[in-house]
Amino acid sequence: MWKRIVFILLLVLSISLSNPGVAAAAGLKSFVDSYDGYEFLYPNGWLQVKVDNGPDVVFHDLIEISENVSVVISPVPDDQDLTELGTPTEIGYKLGKAVLAPPESGRSAELVNALQRESNGKTYYILEYEVKLPNLEDRHNVASVAVSRGKLFTFNASIPERRWQRVKGLMANVVNSFSVY
Repeated sequence: MWKRIVFILLLVLSISLSNPGVAAAAGLKSFVDSYDGYEFLYPNGWLQVKVDNGPDVVFHDLIEISENVSVVISPVPDDQDLTELGTPTEIGYKLGKAVLAPPESGRSAELVNALQRESNGKTYYILEYEVKLPNLEDRHNVASVAVSRGKLFTFNASIPERRWQRVKGLMANVVNSFSVY
């Protein structure tokens, strides 16, 4: 009996270790926009909400409604690729000033990390910010930015700072799941 239990536990552990994507994706659902050409994973229990004149799509937590992910699609001048637009740090500062904390918004955004990753022949910039809202609420934002078919795709996860340490790993999986095609 014990041999059988140990064998099953070792089998489950080896499958988890050999395919970390399966273990990481536990508790996540898939969203696919085949019209605009992007997809991502989002936490189970989150709801899609409609936003007029805003992001292409927004999901938020059912309980902690200020936790959200969104996708914004913008045109790219002269069909440039992401690296032609700038380095991760340059794009991070531009995005912070133009979108997260535009002048006279009362918000501030500090870029704390900017890196580049490659996936399936596409370049993605992963940008991490500490954001302060006008009501003095601290937030943590992590964005994945990519260019495809003459469009800039910005996938953003926004979390209250008080919850950041608890959901940091989950949000890393969610942001890294974002892909354009």
